[in-house]
Amino acid sequence: MDTDRLDRLVLRRLAVAEGWSDDELARHVRGGDLTRLRRGAYLTGTGALTDEARHRLLVSATVAALRRPAVVSHQSAAVLHGLPLCGVRLDRVHVTRRPPASSEVDRCLRVHVARLADHEVVEVEVEGLAVTDPVRTALDLARSLPLEPAVVVLDAALHLGIVQQPLLADRAQELTGTRGSRVAARALDMADARSESVGESRSRVLLHRLGLAPSTLQRVIHSASGRELARVDFAWEEERVVGEFDGRVKYGRALRPGQDPGEAVFEEKRREDAIRDEDWGVVRWIWPELVPGTVVGDRVRRARARGRRRRV
Repeated sequence: MDTDRLDRLVLRRLAVAEGWSDDELARHVRGGDLTRLRRGAYLTGTGALTDEARHRLLVSATVAALRRPAVVSHQSAAVLHGLPLCGVRLDRVHVTRRPPASSEVDRCLRVHVARLADHEVVEVEVEGLAVTDPVRTALDLARSLPLEPAVVVLDAALHLGIVQQPLLADRAQELTGTRGSRVAARALDMADARSESVGESRSRVLLHRLGLAPSTLQRVIHSASGRELARVDFAWEEERVVGEFDGRVKYGRALRPGQDPGEAVFEEKRREDAIRDEDWGVVRWIWPELVPGTVVGDRVRRARARGRRRRV
């Protein structure tokens, strides 16, 4: 975490030790100089924070208030490791204590009780907090989250290279028989390091649910002369159909310094035309369509049907 963001955190016990009174703190809250983060913790400044940045501060404040040590885990550990979360609440800090201990839930804290090997605990720089390592974090979330957000985390951890598939599989075996292990196995079967974004991971889960799983990911399309034309998110190779998630986001990512967005859109149009010229059908979808019952399924089915007709 950036040190300037950590500097925004004000702990009451430290402020009182420096001579502040509770009346002064309350006055600064009323005046807008401080924002209450949780009991005994405040934020300075008015700059907006992302949900993840705010949660990192909440983790620091909450761990500092614990009477007994604990290891930051689950979604809180994912945030500290820089893993993306989708559809996961960040209103509570998740920690794990080794047995014997008691689980606990309050407004800002969720305490899990589980066995943790020494190699499953690491220290996060800057905050200096004990955190479950990326592999254990990914497995804990795979056991406790629904399929889609679990796959998002696993894909990202594999794609970023902070976990490796063989080690992930080995460590998953150690959790066989524990609560959620079967759910985790399903998510692990779907995890794929080739997924490059949250949207691609969510798309793949949706396509699997619709019975439309692509034959490959990150397919490179070549011209008849062998020149590389494009690399696409999804492909159904038998029907020569490719799928692309949220082209509008990609236009922004593809912008060169000083390039006009309209020019990027034009280049993307030329790219798509080049793909079609090689007798590939193209299907696109955007964020609001990543739910069952929307147009994605029908769109892909029609494109694949057209592809089969072209092959006859």
